[in-house]
Amino acid sequence: MQQSNHKKSKLSILTQNNLTSLRNKKLRWIFIALFLPIFGVLAAFNQTPSSFASHFKSKTIVQEISLPLASTNISANEEFWQLDQVRSNDNLGSLLERMSVKDEDAIKYLMLAPDARAINTQLIPGRTLKIKTNLAGQLLHLKYELDAENVLTANLAQEGYQVSTEKMALQNTHVLKSGTIKNSLFGATDAAGIPDQIALQIAEIFSSEINFHDDLRSGDQFIVIYEAFYNAGELVKTGNVLAVEFVNKGKTYQAVHFSDATGKFSYYTPEGKSLHKSFLRTPVEFTRVSSNFNPGRFHPILHRFKAHKGVDLAAPSGTRIKAAGDATVEFMGRKGGYGNVIVLRHKNNISTVYGHLSRFAKGLRKNMKVAQGDIIGYVGMSGLATGPHLHYEFLVNKVHRNPLTVALPTSVPIDAKYKEEFAAKSLNLMAQIHMLNRSYMAARD
Repeated sequence: MQQSNHKKSKLSILTQNNLTSLRNKKLRWIFIALFLPIFGVLAAFNQTPSSFASHFKSKTIVQEISLPLASTNISANEEFWQLDQVRSNDNLGSLLERMSVKDEDAIKYLMLAPDARAINTQLIPGRTLKIKTNLAGQLLHLKYELDAENVLTANLAQEGYQVSTEKMALQNTHVLKSGTIKNSLFGATDAAGIPDQIALQIAEIFSSEINFHDDLRSGDQFIVIYEAFYNAGELVKTGNVLAVEFVNKGKTYQAVHFSDATGKFSYYTPEGKSLHKSFLRTPVEFTRVSSNFNPGRFHPILHRFKAHKGVDLAAPSGTRIKAAGDATVEFMGRKGGYGNVIVLRHKNNISTVYGHLSRFAKGLRKNMKVAQGDIIGYVGMSGLATGPHLHYEFLVNKVHRNPLTVALPTSVPIDAKYKEEFAAKSLNLMAQIHMLNRSYMAARD
């Protein structure tokens, strides 16, 4: 009985173990079935690129592709504009050839026709040539810059080419600038980017009020409005000073430009008082005084005391000399230590003398009437002179006076019929001067 029970117990344990073993095997196969794909993916990613490449073969294929032809809609009557600049080695033929002009008749005409002569003789490097041609290279239109203000044009018409010279359409712009004197007027205008021609005008406008040779002080200030003419954005020339304010040694001087219906212009104070004097203070463009008026001067050549009855204005040989006022030529020729000299006779028993000239102005002659500012001669060193300069004398009732200090009579004020027009222009220009003046002072503070 006990043996039988023992057998049953043993059989039961074996059966249970077998079941457990079978269950474990089943779970093991399930585990393998689940994770086998993952192992495969991991194995695939662990392969080198070369192992992939070994499964494929590459082959190069070259194939011709025919492209459609480009279609053109250009008409035989189409016209083309071209723009080019003259080069240093250009002549008219080479210039037109570079611009694909194939019109021999046009080239021959422009080279031989008298009215087109300028385009052959004035081909200057940097100047612009503008042409219009058709598809065959026939020249239809030509425009060439002769200078800063003029252009030569040639147009093809039924009867041939029509050539003319036209004024260039320039843009007139008003420029407003300021400057401060450090050493000289020209130094200040150069620093401010103001052209020399404008500096010369400023000096001439205030020549009877300010001695630009001796009176300037460091710190003097000026504000100026002037005309500037542009072509295609480039400065071609400067015009007139329209308004200017100059502060010299703490005193303010102002001037406004005004022209009447005839085009004659002058400068006035903002209130309309004329700044134009009957005489120029100095008859040469801005220079320096090399010897002042001195009744007891020691003569540098004669080596003795001899009155210097005028002023010496040093300037390069050839500098233009202007008539100081409206006058009649009383004498011109050579006279002792003066060398080449001109004597002008003015109204009210006033005479002016111009000595040491290199030459006289062409066409000037005795008893000829001249206007203030007319060119009468050129600076030199004829006669007794140690260097090129103008010796200038001013006589009243035949008595010598210092040209730099003598009181100069003023001209008449602005005409009554222009006063309203002048007042409006003056108000506008001086408002611009005051605006820049305030900005300048604010920047300094």
